[in-house]
Amino acid sequence: MTVYLVKCYNLPYLKHFTPNLPYCQLGELPAKICVIRYAMLSLVGGFVEMMELVERMLAGSQQSLARLISLVERESPEVPQILSSIYPHTGKAYCVGVTGPPGGGKSTLVDRVTSIARKEGLSVGIIAVDPTSPFSGGAMLGDRIRMQQHYLDEGVFIRSMATRGSHGGLPRATYNVIKLLDAAGFDMILVETVGVGQTELDIMETADTVVVVLVPEAGDTIQTMKAGLLEIADIFAVNKADRPGADYLAVELEVMIHQNPRRSWWQVPVITTQAVNNIGTEKLYQEIEHHHQALRESGQFSLRRHEQRKREFIEAIEQKIASQLWKSIEGDGKLASYVDKVEKGEIDPYSASWEVLADKTLLRSWFKRLDNWLKKLDQEG
Repeated sequence: MTVYLVKCYNLPYLKHFTPNLPYCQLGELPAKICVIRYAMLSLVGGFVEMMELVERMLAGSQQSLARLISLVERESPEVPQILSSIYPHTGKAYCVGVTGPPGGGKSTLVDRVTSIARKEGLSVGIIAVDPTSPFSGGAMLGDRIRMQQHYLDEGVFIRSMATRGSHGGLPRATYNVIKLLDAAGFDMILVETVGVGQTELDIMETADTVVVVLVPEAGDTIQTMKAGLLEIADIFAVNKADRPGADYLAVELEVMIHQNPRRSWWQVPVITTQAVNNIGTEKLYQEIEHHHQALRESGQFSLRRHEQRKREFIEAIEQKIASQLWKSIEGDGKLASYVDKVEKGEIDPYSASWEVLADKTLLRSWFKRLDNWLKKLDQEG
């Protein structure tokens, strides 16, 4: 009795749990497939279904793209395989982050920039980060509420994502969703964040160009200095510029930029816009293009991508190690007792961490578990 296994993109993952089985292409599968173990069938079947989603997404299926994004948002176990399989198809899209205080008209600006990009013949993927609903845990604003004029446009894909407690302005899964949109073939990816604060600088590490949107209300400039937005802005957009104080804010920003130059290869522009009236949005789009060109001509574009890949590599390792640490906590009473004390407030997290790192017996036990995990991976490989 022959056991057949579908040949997909990432054979090393299959080999971890299906050693020494013959492979065949999808079109070569017989009408009836005999499988010895139900567990193997379930595992392989799930993998094959996931890879078929990837294949359909690469062929242009937005429905498959939406399902893959859901898997990434839920941090499903399949995420590493998904990201590995799409990796050869990434690196072509240009990512623009749009951030700023709530109520600044970011969504309207994103809508206008999308319209201009579509006129230029570019396909656009939009990630709109919304506050988390206290009831469902999902995004409070749905895809259909935002940017309705683009909803039926096949060249535009809009996805709302919930912050899910993230303090950096972006959900943890955002970078992976950007990769999916990139692999799906979108030319431009717009990421709108939920707002800004002192710690909400994730967008700087994610986007190629960061547009900071401010409004003329009093205090914006001071808040800009506190939030560190001068450090992350590649372009300033003073929106709702028909309001009093807009010109004053624009001049004040230009003075601060002149007094605190960040880069020799780029002078941060300040653009006044009225997104609701579609005024100044063409100029904003031109500055986004100019920044893209400046990045490439200065060599900064490659440097940023290198840094992003390095950071992604380090974070992937950290996640694996953290996962193994949590498993060690579950199986080690002493380590679990430290967690319990920290949760109850009997000891602060910093003192507890130092005590754990100073306990050689505890560290040996944890490293032994880690070593066993590495040996298991080596055997599977």
